[in-house]
Amino acid sequence: MTIEVWPGRSHPLGATWNGEGTNFALFSENATGVLLCLFNDAGEETQIRLPQVTNYVWHGFLPSIEPGQRYGFRVEGPYQPQHGHRFNANKLLIDPYAKALTGNIRFGPELFSFPMDDFENRDRDLDFSPTDSADVMPKAVVVESDFDWQGDQHPDISWDQTIIYEVHVRGFTQQHEKIPAELRGTYAGMAHPEAIAHLKSLGVTAVELLPVHHYNKYPGHLVTTGLHNYWGYDSLAYFAPQADYSSKSGQQVKEFKAMVKALHAAGIEVILDVVYNHTGEGNHLGPTFSLRGIDNAAYYRLVETGPRYYMDFTGCGNSLNVRHPQVLKLIMDSLRYWVLEMHVDGFRFDLASALARELYEVDRLSSFFDIIHQDPVLSTTKLIAEPWDLGEGGYQVGNFPLLWSEWNGKYRDTIRDFWRGESYSLGDFAFRFTGSSDLYKDDGRLPHASINFITAHDGFTLNDLVSYNEKHNEANSEGNRDGESYNRSWNCGAEGDTKDPEILALRAKQRRNYLATLMLSQGVPMLLGGDEMGRSTQGNNNTYCQDNELSWFDWQLSASEQSLLTFAQKLIKFRQDHPIFSRHQWFFGREIHGSGVVDIGWFHPDGSEINSAEWHDSSTQAISIFLNGAEIPNLDSKGKRILDDSFVLLFNPSGKALEFIIPESVETKEWQVVVDTDHTSGFVEGGKIYKRDQPVPVAARSLTILDCPHCFSLVGFNQAENSSATSST
Repeated sequence: MTIEVWPGRSHPLGATWNGEGTNFALFSENATGVLLCLFNDAGEETQIRLPQVTNYVWHGFLPSIEPGQRYGFRVEGPYQPQHGHRFNANKLLIDPYAKALTGNIRFGPELFSFPMDDFENRDRDLDFSPTDSADVMPKAVVVESDFDWQGDQHPDISWDQTIIYEVHVRGFTQQHEKIPAELRGTYAGMAHPEAIAHLKSLGVTAVELLPVHHYNKYPGHLVTTGLHNYWGYDSLAYFAPQADYSSKSGQQVKEFKAMVKALHAAGIEVILDVVYNHTGEGNHLGPTFSLRGIDNAAYYRLVETGPRYYMDFTGCGNSLNVRHPQVLKLIMDSLRYWVLEMHVDGFRFDLASALARELYEVDRLSSFFDIIHQDPVLSTTKLIAEPWDLGEGGYQVGNFPLLWSEWNGKYRDTIRDFWRGESYSLGDFAFRFTGSSDLYKDDGRLPHASINFITAHDGFTLNDLVSYNEKHNEANSEGNRDGESYNRSWNCGAEGDTKDPEILALRAKQRRNYLATLMLSQGVPMLLGGDEMGRSTQGNNNTYCQDNELSWFDWQLSASEQSLLTFAQKLIKFRQDHPIFSRHQWFFGREIHGSGVVDIGWFHPDGSEINSAEWHDSSTQAISIFLNGAEIPNLDSKGKRILDDSFVLLFNPSGKALEFIIPESVETKEWQVVVDTDHTSGFVEGGKIYKRDQPVPVAARSLTILDCPHCFSLVGFNQAENSSATSST
């Protein structure tokens, strides 16, 4: 078959259909030739040599090629691993700019650029394999971008009002009986009215989707186990939605867009968990899928003294070479595509510290951040960093620049220790509860820089956090060696399942304690999907390979699970109804509006103020916090002052019941119990009213919230003492 080929253009990269034909363009700095490979429905291949190269971009225009055409590349060049080059034209390669792929890789020896017959040979990657890989590789697909968005708009929810729900597209609806079977576990399932109704009833404002970039579903180490990659942190194509999440073959792009449109119509933003720090090709003994065969030395961070090997800041075998302009371009083009073409609202960057490594050390002023900061599209989206990687000096909580919010690992650790009765300092708890100003304030950032979370996909669920002391990852077929061993968890008296009513009651209360603390803290709360209804993974804290009932949501709720869901719904509404819990500015520890009262106060259970010497005290086991609704520095969208109720929060993480005294400095008014986590419902209807001279009983390991509507006065407060005591906030 003769196919006409014109010179075409060097941009945009990838396959671009213009209504008359398709332009193909691929960057490779060190290649000697590039073959475009076209596949028909029978899988037969036609190879076409791209005729032009401009600025290391190989390109050609084919007037006969339309959307739906399947293709890949073969790239010619030297196979010299010692010098960082791993070209092998026998390997079919995925276009890094592919907008869709046909399916999954079938793992086999054909995928490797070196012979696999001598598996024990550690130098086997130095040899060359002529075996062709086309039959086991997915094919890229030429797509058209037309889609009727029907006036879709970004919800543009302010950070102050944002509540994030971290969730897996497949696991969320896979067992939802009210969603048609053919839609479960798909983008269409996520867009179904029943799925959206749950999100709306819960009150979350954004879904943070685990990776949806098309990924390697069958990595070699899982092939013999019968398991496969479920989480998706092994990207193959940064522009292509995962094909398995489409309810109809070849419709993943349109279904993803329809999902975003449906969520936006419900006022819910879409944030993507993106993995630009490494790919699914692994280390020097890994397979060849895409970048390794296109231009290994350009795309990957190689060891300077031995370019046969890869720098690995992620524990996954390779790190992208973000120092290279084309790699930066790839990432930026991908991000802009998902915003402009797919309408997503923001990104959570996996192991983001790896992206900031200009040389070896993490550089907060690296090119990656500079480019995003000035980008007119990306600088207006929600940007969230997982602020660590696995390399030396990779833990960078608090060190990301303006525009960035961060997963606050210190918040997670402190609040876990607080409620399980481990030693903590009052100052550390105060920092975390009030937005972690010690981490973010000096950088000019605001409380929303702190993404607060108790649990996330990586680790125990909330139910398991209070049910297991140890990880139980035997189902992963790795001898329980995988996953974090130090979880800051407490099983409340028995490991795993139990019928002991006292232990079950304590676990339920601890779940309420954690959720309440999360939703009352300044900053942006992130809820792990399913925690609101007691989802368990049976003590497995690393379910990356468990695409089954262990990971999927169980929508058949017991009475206790339904009670927890109701509590979570009321709790989120409580936060949204009271702006005191989502201030735009930091607490000052002083009056702001001239009312003669301060915005926050810290007290011992006996009502005495916490003085400056006690902030580093780890022996204190309970604390009360006064929040003044008359001293909120925020203004509403029309510039008007915001007023709210005032609250006293009584925290008792100790193992015995305590009586709290409403501080003398709080004017004698009536305070009503609105939340008591010792009650099975959490929220108290018609709660008891206390006057200042009445002690308030707080059960062991519980939180009580007292509300005083429009109770604005805090008189006689020692301003000098308070300024030092609240300097941590």
